Amino acid sequence: MSSSTVTTDTPASPTWQEIAARKSAALLASIPKEWIIPEDKKPPASQDNVTGWPRESGWFTEEELAITESSATELVSKLATGALKSLDVTKAFCKRACAAQQLINCLTETCFDRALETAAARDEHFARTGKPVGPLHGLPMSLKDNFHLTGLDATVGFSSHVGDPASYDATLAAMLQDAGAVFYVKTNISTAMMIAESVNNVFGRTVNPLNRQLTSGGSSGGEAALIAFRGSPLGIGTDIGGSLRIPAACTGLFTLRSSFGRFPTLGCRSGLPGQEAVRSINGPLAATLDDIILEAKTIVDAQPWLHDSRMVPLPWREVTLPPKLKVAVMWDDGVVLPTPPVTRALRQVVDKMQATGRYEIVDWDPKDQLQGIKLLGRMFVADGGKAIKKELARTGEPMRPEMNLYDAATELGTYDMWMLHVERDAFVKQYLDRWNEAGIDAILCPTTPYSTTKNGQFRYVGYTGVYNVLDCSCVSFPSGIHVDQDIDLPLVAGEGYTPRSDTCKATHQEYDHAAVHGIPISLQLVTRRLEEEKVLAMTKQILSLL
Repeated sequence: MSSSTVTTDTPASPTWQEIAARKSAALLASIPKEWIIPEDKKPPASQDNVTGWPRESGWFTEEELAITESSATELVSKLATGALKSLDVTKAFCKRACAAQQLINCLTETCFDRALETAAARDEHFARTGKPVGPLHGLPMSLKDNFHLTGLDATVGFSSHVGDPASYDATLAAMLQDAGAVFYVKTNISTAMMIAESVNNVFGRTVNPLNRQLTSGGSSGGEAALIAFRGSPLGIGTDIGGSLRIPAACTGLFTLRSSFGRFPTLGCRSGLPGQEAVRSINGPLAATLDDIILEAKTIVDAQPWLHDSRMVPLPWREVTLPPKLKVAVMWDDGVVLPTPPVTRALRQVVDKMQATGRYEIVDWDPKDQLQGIKLLGRMFVADGGKAIKKELARTGEPMRPEMNLYDAATELGTYDMWMLHVERDAFVKQYLDRWNEAGIDAILCPTTPYSTTKNGQFRYVGYTGVYNVLDCSCVSFPSGIHVDQDIDLPLVAGEGYTPRSDTCKATHQEYDHAAVHGIPISLQLVTRRLEEEKVLAMTKQILSLL
């Protein structure tokens, strides 16, 4: 009698390409049919600036346009008095966010059913009590992909995290919801949130609604692009090397990079879990400074130190600025000279400040900046790129070319990492001593060397990253000045311009004044650690001059 062996084939695991394709298909399928742009309404692929399309298309009602083109502060005021209903406001932003996704590829998750249910509950509460739920009553808000929301993925751009929905809401998300916010979408990022543009192998590239040939920055670029398109009135991103300020600058928005300890970070997925040599922070992105202040004050007033023990028990402080402020101007950081429009905007703003007599302006020597940016880079790759490589290996996903530093990195041992911390602390003290000796209130400088760049050409994060190492409070704000291709002509090496570095040389070789014509130019105001209220008050004062 013969016997036979029965074998069962184990199904092959899906490839990263299959995972990405399924996720993208699911995202598209989550958009209701009534929010799919009709073919005869779509802007042509050749139309670069799509920010005016919602009004030009005729696809949105006047009510939807009025709602989505209002600031968060304006909306909250009307929602809190019953002049607007949360359900109507939420539906309008859901529709506009769906349009944004179809035109600029800025979303990773949608939760429209959750949003409409929450909005209806906000309206029911107001009808029953006559009172708003909280300071953000009924306001739709968007979140960066890495914030955990129950039932949704937080991929941080890795195919390995697809299909791993959260069972809880991130601490900051829960606090915002307690304050009355309504969540409806999450937004695109870069792989591991460690690229200065929002591009990854799962969702692809987010482009800039001001010009789809240009980048919206990263890693919070999906958030910035959505808000610039007015698909969200107020959103939350993160910043570990400029990931809030860079996208804000690329799209002409406001943002606050707080010091660690003001806004809770529990319940967020990190691209470099356990990395604490330089801390990631959460912060708001919006079209107005008042909206930034609204979100920041709401969170601090809710005592975040009771929700995340690493937060500083520091209540919101009303600031009265002195009659005269001393501001140091860093014209360039000695590593990459800003492109011509950024230098022009900085000069014009400084001239306006000096003309008031309310500011003492001094120059800031950038002699420490190179050390700071090198420290940041060493901290990011101290694990030899293992955190990123291991996540990619789970599905066989390749390392993106923008992340070659992680591919080539060598892991530090414990002792060497400790010594890196010692070097960082000495650098922080060195910078503080210079600050105190100069007696300055703030540093005014470029947010980036660019207004923005063509997709794939954002090369340098030094203007933001050094202040992450220092853990300073920073605001990036639009200067009110735009690139003018007839004025902001390229610099030519040897004709009054000497490259500071190879990156500087590449930056100016790639600078295309015609491509960025009309793009808003942003600047950065920096104060000491934990001076969020002061930097916001100073920014507001400077804006009054512009």
